Amino acid sequence: MMTKTFLTKSIFFLALAMVVIACQKKQKKRIPMPTTDLSKVSLMPKPVKTVPTHSAFALDQFTAIYTSKSSTGFEEVGKFLSKKLKSKINLDIPVNEETSNIVERIIYINQSDSIELGATEAYQLYINQDSIILNANTAEGAFRGIQTLRQLVPETSNDTLAEQAIWPVPSGKIVDNPNFAYRGSMLDVARHFFNVEDVKKYIDLLSYYKINVLHLHLSDDQGWRIEIKSWPKLTEVGGSTEVGGEAGGYYTQEDYKEIVQYAAERYMTIIPEIDMPGHTNAASVSYPFLNGNGKTPKLYEGTHVGFSTFDTRKDTVYSFIDDVVREISEITPGPYFHIGGDESHVTKKKDYIYFVNRVEKIVQKHGKRMIGWDEVAIADIDSTSISHWWSSEENAKKAIEKGMQIIVSPAKKAYLDMSYDTLSKHGLHWAAYIPVDTAYVWSPEEYGGMPLENILGVEAPLWSETISNIDELEYLAFPRVIGYSELSWSIPENRDWEDYKIRLADQAPFLDRMNVKYYPSPLIDWKKSKYSYETIEKD
Repeated sequence: MMTKTFLTKSIFFLALAMVVIACQKKQKKRIPMPTTDLSKVSLMPKPVKTVPTHSAFALDQFTAIYTSKSSTGFEEVGKFLSKKLKSKINLDIPVNEETSNIVERIIYINQSDSIELGATEAYQLYINQDSIILNANTAEGAFRGIQTLRQLVPETSNDTLAEQAIWPVPSGKIVDNPNFAYRGSMLDVARHFFNVEDVKKYIDLLSYYKINVLHLHLSDDQGWRIEIKSWPKLTEVGGSTEVGGEAGGYYTQEDYKEIVQYAAERYMTIIPEIDMPGHTNAASVSYPFLNGNGKTPKLYEGTHVGFSTFDTRKDTVYSFIDDVVREISEITPGPYFHIGGDESHVTKKKDYIYFVNRVEKIVQKHGKRMIGWDEVAIADIDSTSISHWWSSEENAKKAIEKGMQIIVSPAKKAYLDMSYDTLSKHGLHWAAYIPVDTAYVWSPEEYGGMPLENILGVEAPLWSETISNIDELEYLAFPRVIGYSELSWSIPENRDWEDYKIRLADQAPFLDRMNVKYYPSPLIDWKKSKYSYETIEKD
């Protein structure tokens, strides 16, 4: 049953619609719409509940978008939807405008106070022939809802229904909210650098599939990628190289703030990672006093790991770390700071524990919650810090014993840099080959037997040893990251490989229109698209 709140809002909205229509000089007859089945649309990730009513909303030139204007962010969500529909179907849809044009159908993005929408990102869609009502308690929930609505709009119009072009949107009800609050991907910009526009494109693609975290791996042996004003040689020296000997690169703080803002407009959190005490050669070659492995640091362009470490017993190292964490935290509004902590093979265990304990306090001092790869659980850290489980089940269980939450990123299942198979053009396979079905057919809720209440969410990391441009990035990320979006958003009973592979095949037109060089897995019967890589419009 519809809630009292929804009925009240609907009555108000329909009254508003009647006033708008009454003010028009000419009202057209209702267009007979085709029978369509909302439950058959290939939505990604799959919503909690879909109830079809076997008709359609007639999206056309007589449609307008209205939003809860006094509610923070809702009008911006409406404008975002209008912009994306303009890009997709070349239809201009006004948002909260008094227009002299005839308005016959309305999309209303409504701030609800329904207790049924208790989750921050929850939303409801009610679609009938004359109106689409999107209910959400927050603008973030409304934003997730319009991603679903974007997927419901067909690529091509039905030109037999009326004189004007009409895009039939299947009618019915969708009730939805995420399974996990944390749904992420990591991009390694340290081994190979990816510029601001590349990162923005990745953000656009991830947000379309309701992923809400982008973790940026900003430093490693091969490169330091973010400007630290109090330590300028980090980018001048440490940012000058990358794997294979290319020129490297880095983000100025203004570049980084641009990425953060772009992500925030899509309700995505940026998590910065400065990897330490290992994976630190680029920092040590910039400032040799940091080095603790007993060798003279030199610029490094290979892929071997585990040879570098900070000097964990030198106070000036922690002064350096304090400056780095402070400067990055000041331009990062999200609650997290990732300290890496993995593969510190030449750091003595007692020194490693001492280091992680001190760095946790530095991160907390600057108002952030520490995340570290699963090795950090051996230190004496508190329950507010987060273990990023990538390798060791033993370490993940140690974190849980400390009351910590974990992020699930098992390399054998979730690493986007693993090759699909023996014929893959890019990727590694030290953990496993991960074809599209293997990437999807597992349960983060049950993997390793971790308590569900300790799982913060799921993240799919993309390390960049074998990729150096956006096309190669997309080859490894897509289509697998779409599956990870569903594993982290959709409830287990809605996840089924046979159903998923059909819906995945139907993503081809969107991916082609976005010029995504995805891997066309032979496991999927990809839907043919009118788009080609040469005739793309940016969505």
